[in-house]
Amino acid sequence: MIRAIIFDYGNVISRVDNNKFLASISGFCDKSVTELHKLIYEDSGLPVQYETGLITSDEFYHKISELCGLKIIRADFITAFTDIFTPIRETAGLIKQLKCNNYKLALLSNTNEWDFEHEIRNFDTVTLSFVVKEMKPGRKIYMDALGKLKLDPEECVYIDDIKGYADAASALGIVGIHYMNHEQLLKAFNSLNIRI
Repeated sequence: MIRAIIFDYGNVISRVDNNKFLASISGFCDKSVTELHKLIYEDSGLPVQYETGLITSDEFYHKISELCGLKIIRADFITAFTDIFTPIRETAGLIKQLKCNNYKLALLSNTNEWDFEHEIRNFDTVTLSFVVKEMKPGRKIYMDALGKLKLDPEECVYIDDIKGYADAASALGIVGIHYMNHEQLLKAFNSLNIRI
C-alpha cells in the first residue's frame, strides 16, 4: 500500500526557466543570453557544483560574477537566480488533495541553497542534493528520502520529469513515475489506488 508520495520539484511542481535568470543578469554585463548560457551551464560546471554542495552560495555568486564579468550586487543576483519558477497549478491542487487524504509528502530534488530558501516548502520531509552531497540518479539521495520517511521502498511513489531519475527510484524498489503531464499522473495514481 502506498503511504508516501515523493515529488521532484523542477517541472513537476514548478516549471523552471533558467533563461529568465540569464536574461536578468545579461543587463549587468556585456554578454548575450546565449553567451551566458554557454559559459554558465555548458562550460563552467558551477551549477552542478552548487547543487551538489561542493561550493557555497557566496562562492557561486562570486565565481559566476567573475566568470561573466557581472557588475551586480548579491541581493540582485539572488533575486534573478531564484526568479525562474512558475508554479504548476494542477500539481499544487494535487498536493493539497494528497495531504487531505493523509499521505506523507516528500520532496527529493537536485537543487541549491537559494532555490530551497526562496521557493521550496511545505513537505513532511525534504531531501536536497546540496545537503546530501549527491545528485540524482545517485543511490544515496533516494536512500536519504526513504530514511527520513521511515518507510519501505514499495510504500513510496517517486515522481520526476526525467525518466532516468524515476527509473533509478524504481531500481531501489520505489514506484517510479515519469511525469509527462497532469492527466498521465492521475492515471498512474489511479492504477496504484492512490486516493485523490
